[in-house]
Amino acid sequence: MINNLKKIESSFKQNAKVGWFLAKRDIKRASVWTTGLIVLVMTLTFLNLIVVSGILVGLIQGSEDAQKKYEIGDIVISPLLSRSAIDQTPQIVEIVKNIPGYKNHTVRYSGSAKIESNYRDTVKPGDKRDGAGGSLLGINPIEEEKFSGISKFVTRGSYLDPQDGDSVLIGKNLLYEFTPIEAPGFQTLKDVSIGSRVKITVGNTSREYFVKGFIQSKVDFDSSIIMIESEVRKLTGRTDLNAGTIAIQLLPGTDPVFVKNFLLDSGVGDLARVQTAEEAFPKFLKDIKNTFGILGSMISAIGLVVASITIFIVIFVNAITRRRFIGILKGIGINKRAILYSYIYQACIYAFFGIIIGMILIFFLIKPYFAANPINFPFSDGILVATLSGTLIRAGILLVTTIIAGFIPARMVIKQNTLSAILGR
Repeated sequence: MINNLKKIESSFKQNAKVGWFLAKRDIKRASVWTTGLIVLVMTLTFLNLIVVSGILVGLIQGSEDAQKKYEIGDIVISPLLSRSAIDQTPQIVEIVKNIPGYKNHTVRYSGSAKIESNYRDTVKPGDKRDGAGGSLLGINPIEEEKFSGISKFVTRGSYLDPQDGDSVLIGKNLLYEFTPIEAPGFQTLKDVSIGSRVKITVGNTSREYFVKGFIQSKVDFDSSIIMIESEVRKLTGRTDLNAGTIAIQLLPGTDPVFVKNFLLDSGVGDLARVQTAEEAFPKFLKDIKNTFGILGSMISAIGLVVASITIFIVIFVNAITRRRFIGILKGIGINKRAILYSYIYQACIYAFFGIIIGMILIFFLIKPYFAANPINFPFSDGILVATLSGTLIRAGILLVTTIIAGFIPARMVIKQNTLSAILGR
């Protein structure tokens, strides 16, 4: 039995070597244009496998990256589900400043408010005033600027100063100029410009403010009325310093999970909810991301089928046109397995070069390009999501599919009777 295994092993090695020799010989003698076209098809198929799903997922990934960078940071502290604010906020802030790997933080005060622009005008009974509902966001302008660089999102007007107790910034989603939507139950401000006076109402408390700027950020700032933190506390009737959220940025390389555990061990978990950025992302974003990934894979699968058919046709036509040559090879004693291996090798070579060229294009051209020039979607800056592990998996799928597509037609032709193949019957 051992001798039989050795014979099988020796036979396999010999057939593999002969098959490799035949494959190289066929490719060298083939037309450069034909070979280049096949490799191009494989390259485009590989790009389709990566780029389509990568852009769809990148649409949501861009939104998550923006939220992490500008809004929630690496760690976010929010009220317990049974509370409306973070208890003992000043004490928690002192703990935050001593976090290993701490970089920046911002404390934000929040609430819901109604904003009106024509509150001084007399309106007819039944008519609505020019107003909108939005989130109230109180910030420390210096602290917030260090954290999110929010001033760069001021598309018109200017950013808040610490002394601007009578001024507000308005997000674009609250302004008809930027969000021209007219739908039942949805209102935006139509008569507002820089320097206009608006009335902001929280419950039974109302105050007048000047509009200092408009915000356009593609994060939750766009639906917010932003003002100095002390003004939010006045409007909401909060006499303590307990905030709505504390967002924390960490130095590069710092493990967010370690920091979360540090805060929990420090007792912060008894006073507030502590989450990493990944835990704080809304579930609907994760669901959309997964759905887009599935859609991208389905679309890519169509390209994979097209590439498989292409390889099938190429190998089949090549084998059919060379039936007489294949018959002669079999007639002089070349094992049919060696001939079969030669066509499988050819399919693998086409796929290999297509994958290599595709990977170079993705990681050295396409991905860096989208990182520097993200796609300007209305609610996010879309990027291309392409990981090395995911790319290698798809490369493996393409390679296996190509091998199968090359094996089937070659086997169909090689199985023909040797004499019939030589005579061309």
